[in-house]
Amino acid sequence: MATHVITGAGSGIGAAVARRLHARGDDLVLHARDAGRAKDLAAEFPGATTLVGDLADPDKLSWAFSHQALPDRVDSLLHIAGVVDLGPVSELTPKSWRHQLNVNLIAPAEVTRHFLPQLRVARGHVLFVNSGAGLNAHADWSAYAASKHGLKALADSLRQEERANGVRVTSVYPGRTATPMQAKVHQQEGKPYDPSGWIEPESVATTVLMCLDLPRDAEVNDLTVRPGR
Repeated sequence: MATHVITGAGSGIGAAVARRLHARGDDLVLHARDAGRAKDLAAEFPGATTLVGDLADPDKLSWAFSHQALPDRVDSLLHIAGVVDLGPVSELTPKSWRHQLNVNLIAPAEVTRHFLPQLRVARGHVLFVNSGAGLNAHADWSAYAASKHGLKALADSLRQEERANGVRVTSVYPGRTATPMQAKVHQQEGKPYDPSGWIEPESVATTVLMCLDLPRDAEVNDLTVRPGR
């Protein structure tokens, strides 16, 4: 059975991916920001292992991971957690910038660093669920888009560095998806939210599993997913 480390498994795209992998019997290591959330994830996904660490404080992740058991091999590391806080550059505070950069960019780099030895053993796969904002930035999206543009750079560099070790690296760029984050975005935009107009998380999960399950003779580097209605 394959072993997958997943951030963001508590809701949205991450939960959809975790459900699909759990249903087919794969081993899951589910990241949680605190012990309470870890308990909830363990109850939702029986048999899964949890890993606790606050992505908003990446400087402490190394210490947190050193006090927990990590798998000996990792077939995929799926970065799906993320945060968003909209606002014009004239109003965004350093606190907002740091929070989005920490969770969306610096923490994924730090988590990847910790799991690279296990990924190399398995000739595994690092997959970043990025965003359309990682390709194009719009008004009021500067901090979030900057974090996601940086995530693309992280993935591109990692791909070149780890190719010789057999580690595949993929970035998936979903458009607007019907998740709790999207509801928050609409609230910040002051717009009514109708989830039926956006991509279902299960559809993004399907693209993620396609990338993971692709035979070794090929790899998906970048995949853009857009609403079809």
